[in-house]
Amino acid sequence: MQPFRIGFGYDLHRLVRGRRLVLGGVRIPYEKGLLGHSDADCLSHAIADAILGAAGLRDIGHFFPNTDPAHKDMDSQEILKRVQNEIAILGYIIANIDCTVIAEAPKLADYQDLMKNKIAESLQIQVSQIGIKATTNEGVGAIGAEEAIAAYAVCLLVRV
Repeated sequence: MQPFRIGFGYDLHRLVRGRRLVLGGVRIPYEKGLLGHSDADCLSHAIADAILGAAGLRDIGHFFPNTDPAHKDMDSQEILKRVQNEIAILGYIIANIDCTVIAEAPKLADYQDLMKNKIAESLQIQVSQIGIKATTNEGVGAIGAEEAIAAYAVCLLVRV
């Protein structure tokens, strides 16, 4: 087995009225929220896919299908906890995670440390092992039109 493995994750959800906005496990005050079967936390979903991909496992849709009523409105921090358990079974730990959230609005600078703390708690790692950046889409496409938010994540696993 390889001592190091890297994985990449991506997720995007539409913004709609009548839903709460949750990113990185943090509720962010905004007039719109992300649409999805779970809490639609695209940052946590991208991280989960990066971790699963690094371990050579299937994506979160396999583990948490949106057709299963048991996952309706699921807290995505629970997804991260379960993903952490999957990699532990395989003998891996997380070395680090780096993420980028792409959102025209709301501005996320005031929430990045809270997100890092919440994700670190869910994954049982140190806050210093997580990088979270935020950027806009410069007014281009669905993200630029404030119709969606997306996130990218990479994860490095180490075999123990």
